[in-house]
Formats: sequence, structure tokens, C-alpha cells
Amino acid sequence: MNALQAYKDLMSRSREIAHLDSAMELAYWDQRTNIPARGHAHRVRHLAAMAKMRYRRLTDPRIGDLLSTVEDSSLIDDRFGVVSVNVREVRRVYDRLKRVPAKLATDIVRAGAEAEAAWEKACPKNDWPRLRPFMERLAAMKREEAELLGYENEPYDALLGEYEPEETARSIEALLGPLSAALVRLLERIDYGRSNRMTAPTTTRVSVPDQEHFATEVARKLGYRLESGRIDISSHPFATGLGPGDVRITSRYNETDLREGLFGVVHEVGHALYVQGLPTEHWGEPICHVASLSIDESQSLIWEFFVARSNGFWNHLLPDLMAAFPHLKALSHEDVVRWINQVNPASLRVNADEVTYNLHIVLRFELERDLINRVLEVKDLPAAWIEKSHKYLGHRPTDHRGGVMQDVHWPSGLFGYFPGYTLGHVYAAQFFHRAKEELGDLDEQFSRGEFSHLRGWLRHRIHSAGATFRPHDLIRRVTGEGINPLILVEYLETKYEGLYGV
Repeated sequence: MNALQAYKDLMSRSREIAHLDSAMELAYWDQRTNIPARGHAHRVRHLAAMAKMRYRRLTDPRIGDLLSTVEDSSLIDDRFGVVSVNVREVRRVYDRLKRVPAKLATDIVRAGAEAEAAWEKACPKNDWPRLRPFMERLAAMKREEAELLGYENEPYDALLGEYEPEETARSIEALLGPLSAALVRLLERIDYGRSNRMTAPTTTRVSVPDQEHFATEVARKLGYRLESGRIDISSHPFATGLGPGDVRITSRYNETDLREGLFGVVHEVGHALYVQGLPTEHWGEPICHVASLSIDESQSLIWEFFVARSNGFWNHLLPDLMAAFPHLKALSHEDVVRWINQVNPASLRVNADEVTYNLHIVLRFELERDLINRVLEVKDLPAAWIEKSHKYLGHRPTDHRGGVMQDVHWPSGLFGYFPGYTLGHVYAAQFFHRAKEELGDLDEQFSRGEFSHLRGWLRHRIHSAGATFRPHDLIRRVTGEGINPLILVEYLETKYEGLYGV
């Protein structure tokens, strides 16, 4: 078999696996939105069976032979060509997965599905003892997986590498240390300077259907194509791309605070716009994927933070807000902007403001790093969470729902996932800064309801490239420099000094 034939065989296998992945994502989506209460046990078996099939296909020794044939040819001479990128990503996944036995890989999927189902029941009841044994089993498996994958410095690096192949715990620590210190200083100035903590402008309850309708119209304005997607309700907001023409998002709603559902939708729309902008002519190939978790998060955070909390956005949206929710008519534009940008360290991560957002992440990074590195045990997580929350946010959660149980990520087995949120926020600030330099006054464009210029810029510069560039290459190509957290710090200081008068 020549190299071209080997490459075609690899891509045929890749597309087959992509269809299986799509089926698994559909099963996960259904589990989180529509599944009957008694259907979880069967769904766990369903997912485990598909995971076993997927593992066998991804680790088939024939893939190693095909990769070697292509890698020894001139087909990969262009580092950023389609063939090179596809081969690079197939090799990365193949080398990673073949180190983990099929049984463990399948058991992790099964344990994650079981723990997630337990979390959905336990979290509303603040029942940590119910969730704890599921978490202990899953953490043990992820520690075993880390040892099998191998690492240079510490076990946590092995799991982090699944989401951010260019990063290590040390590189994340080097980024988070100075960034969190700057954010704590800004938070102290807001809380203990001229605090003027902003409270909700009304206690009137807003029905979930009314919030859904409003949030859906906002999603349309931003460019989310509902003929190619849908918006549903789930316990934890998420987005999933099932394939061309089917990119779904969810949110959750709070009848006493419409910000929760609205910004949940806007955040997930950012993910969906990225997926809807991928090079679908290559669907089923590795290149038709997001560049990394952090780049994916940068796209959602651009829309949630830099667009939907801006003056211009609310200049445009204020009449719609008043029409949809008449009890807010007494509010001025300034009132709404200050309310939307309220700093509240006691918020859940998914509702966090821009100032405290990354302090929520450093807390989780330190805990999961210690957990995987065997410095901390699952039984110690609740107390450790409270102490770190007080350290970084000045807040001690009074229950597990507002503490260790607030996220679905650990029950889903996503250890090593959280640092991508902070990397994404830093990348978002750099991308947005560059977009303003190239597109002009974005705030004025938002005031006119013009979001297509930014959306088109993101699609051209980031989305359409798919997985061509790793994050470090992508950020340099788009902005002309490497990762630079100072741009985010300067943006936040300027914005919140103005809002709070500190």
C-alpha cells in the first residue's frame, strides 16, 4: 500500500469513528436533557458499550501501520497542510490511548456516566455523602490512567495533556499565580474600597418560558442558527456538536435572576458559533475539530464577557429587555450595565463575573491537581474547597451545592479540564483586543446591533482553521504575540475601576 492509499484508509476510519462519537454525544445530550429517571442505568450500559467499540477502533494496530506509512512520505511535508494536521492528531490520540487498557477506558466512561447521574440527584439535595463513593471510584481510575499514560513531572500533567497538549501543571501555575494575585488585588479594591455592591434591581419573579424566549432571540441576534441547532434546559449548561447542521446548546434558568439563564445561553452560543464555523468539508477528519479546549472557551467567553456585558450591547438590547420584562422599565441604561457587571465573589462559577471568574478556576486547579497527585483525598475535598474559596474569594460556602458539588466536571471524569477556562479567558482578551484594532469601534457596532463583523472576523481568523494550529501557534498568528495575561488584567482594571469608582 502506498502512502496516499494509507492516508485514505486512515480518513475512512476517522469518519467511521466520528459517526460513533456523534452517536455517543447524542446519548449524552439525551441523558442530560430528556432521559426518564429510570433510564439512567440502561444509558450507562449503552455508553459503556459504545466506548468499548470506540476504543477498539482508535487503538487498532492497523492504524499504527498506516500512520508509519504516511509519516515516512512527502504527504506531510507541509506542517500545516490538511494531511499533516490529520496525521498529527491521529498519532496523538493513538499513542495516548494505546497505553490504557480497554477495560479501564470503558470503566472510566461507565463510572463517569454513573457519577454524573448521581450528581444530578445529589446536588439539589446537598447530599455529598451520596456522591462521594462515585467520586472516590472515579478518582482512583483517573489516577491509574495518569500512571499508565506517563508523565515527566507529575501525574496531573498526563490528564491535563488530553485537553491542552502544550501545557503542564507548572506552566498553568506560572500563569495563574500572577493573574490571580492581580485579580485578588482588584477584588479587594472593589470590596473594601468604595464597594457599592450592586444588588438585583427587582425581586419580581420571571417565568422560565419568558426567559427562554428572550434568550433565544438574543442567540439569534448573535448569529446562532436555530435551523442548525436547538436550545434546551439541563442541570448544567453545555454545548455539543453532533455533526453538520446539528449543534445543540442548553442553559438553566433562575426565576429570581434572569442573568443566569441569559448568560448561560450566550456562553454556549459562543461554543456553537465556533462549531458551526468549522471546515465541514472535512467533517469526520481531525482537522474539523476545535483547536483545543482553551481556544473553544475563548470563543464562548468573548461573547459572554466582552460582548454581552458591554455598554454597546445594552444600548442595543435595552428596548428589547424592557419590552420582554416590563417590571424593569424603571431602570436606566447605566443601572442595567452596572447590574449586569455586578461583582459577587459568592456566585457559582457558571454565574461568575469577569473579576472573580479565574479565581474560581485557580481554586479548582489546585484541588484537582492535589487530588490526582495523591496529596488530597476525595473525603477531604469539601473542607479544602471552603478554605480555598475563602483564600481567593473571601467567601466560605455554607453548603455543598455552592461548594464542592457545584460543577458537573469531576463527576463526569473531566480532571485536567478546568485550566482551559483561564487559558481561554486570556486568549479571549487577546483575540478581542486584536479584533478591535482591525475592525474599529466594536462597541459602536454592538450599539447598532451589528455583531456580524466580529463573528465574521472570528470565523475567518479562528473557526475556519479548525485544528490546524495548536493554541501557541494560533495566538501568535492572530495577535502577533504569545500568551499575554496582562491584556486581560488591563482590560479588567480599566473597566471595573470605571464601574466602581475605585
